[in-house]
Amino acid sequence: MSISPTLFSRSFIIFSIIAALLLMLLPLPQWLQWYLPQWVPLILIYWAIALPHRLSIGSAWITGLLIDVLNGTSLGEHALALTVITFIAVKWHRQFRMFPLLQQMLVVCFLIWLYLVLLFLIQGLQGYPMNNWIYWISIVTTTLCWPLAFFVLQGYQHRFKIN
Repeated sequence: MSISPTLFSRSFIIFSIIAALLLMLLPLPQWLQWYLPQWVPLILIYWAIALPHRLSIGSAWITGLLIDVLNGTSLGEHALALTVITFIAVKWHRQFRMFPLLQQMLVVCFLIWLYLVLLFLIQGLQGYPMNNWIYWISIVTTTLCWPLAFFVLQGYQHRFKIN
C-alpha cells in the first residue's frame, strides 16, 4: 500500500510546521529566548513561496491559533500576524523565487519585522507594551537562518519530490 504524493506532501509540510512549533517551545534561559529565531513564520514563508497552492491562509491562521494556545497569549494575535505575512508571501511568491539569496533574506527580514510589528501593536493595544529593544533581535537571527532553512527544506522537497 503506497501513500499518495498529495497526502505525503501535506504530511511533510505539516510535519515541518510541527517541528518549528517544537523548536519554538524549547526550554531555554530567558536571556536566550530573545535570540531564538522565529521558526514558525520562517517555515510558513518557505512553504508559501515554494508551494503556494499547498499552503493556504487558513493553514497560517490555524498555526497562529496553535501558537496562541501554546504560549498562553490572546487568542488570534499570532494567527493574525501569520496570516498577513503568509498572504504577502503567497501573493509575491513568483517574484520572491527569482530573487538571489541575499534579496530573499531582505524580504524575509521585512516579513519577520512586519510579523513582530503586528504582535507589538496588538500587545500594546492590550496594555502589554514591549519596551525592550531586545524584542527586535530575533529579526536578525531569523534572517540569518533563512539560508539554512531554505536549503534544508528545498533539499527535502527535491529528495521526496514534494510538489
